[in-house]
Amino acid sequence: MDLYTTDAKIERYAIVALDDDRNFFPPYDAVLLHRADVAKRLEPLKKLEGKIDAATMVRLNARAELDKVAFADVAREYLGARIEGGKGFWSALFAPDFGRLLVEHLGLVFGSLAMAALVGIPLGLVAAKYSWLAQPVLVSTGVLQTIPSLALLAFLIPLTGTIGAWPALIALFLYALLPITRNTYTGIAEVPRGLVQAGAALALSPRQVLARVELPLALPVIMAGVKTSAVISVGTATIAAFIGAGGFGERISQGLALNDHAVLLAGALPAALLALAVHAAFELIERALRAPR
Repeated sequence: MDLYTTDAKIERYAIVALDDDRNFFPPYDAVLLHRADVAKRLEPLKKLEGKIDAATMVRLNARAELDKVAFADVAREYLGARIEGGKGFWSALFAPDFGRLLVEHLGLVFGSLAMAALVGIPLGLVAAKYSWLAQPVLVSTGVLQTIPSLALLAFLIPLTGTIGAWPALIALFLYALLPITRNTYTGIAEVPRGLVQAGAALALSPRQVLARVELPLALPVIMAGVKTSAVISVGTATIAAFIGAGGFGERISQGLALNDHAVLLAGALPAALLALAVHAAFELIERALRAPR
């Protein structure tokens, strides 16, 4: 097997590391990169220079990787003194980046939702008005739902030539299409034909029948599709952080990388609460639309 010279398994499983006398494997040395304005904050780390040899690092890595001990606790054990560990849950939850992450998450959700509504509602109308187009439209939007989110993001990165918000917005837009398109189609298709004929009998044009009869009656169903897409987008947007799109998924990815449960929950909980808040907001809008006038 190949391993690093400070691999966690070396001491635990009595692995003998062979000398790479032909220098087949290049060296991997850790280098700390930072902005110039945070240099003073890194001063405490300089006290650790030269303090940890390879054998000690093997033991510390084993405690974290094999024993599943949190990184902060491993550091406490090594230093033999109480040091500032990982953030507590509440401090991690209301960290200074909370506002930025909230704005980014909402931007991803409602930006993609607006695009999906602008495309999905006309698609649903076309599918409802032309029956021969219904299945092709619904099947094509449904197929998009079967693509794993990470695979879709990986595909969109080279397609757009960038990482960050744009591929994330496109992916969320594609996932939001199906509920909006299907509900628009269903809402229009379920309008009683008698009402449509009554509108025509009153000398209304097809466009006027659509605007004054069909759309008002189908609006609650259409809004239910928008609500479903919004809630789905809130959860799916957390994955977009893996390509640098920001949002609360940024904390989730950091928590996974650092084995920090507080940071992990500080990203997952606001995302879940945001999904509930969006659901409640659209529920109120639906009730208002269904209320008798």
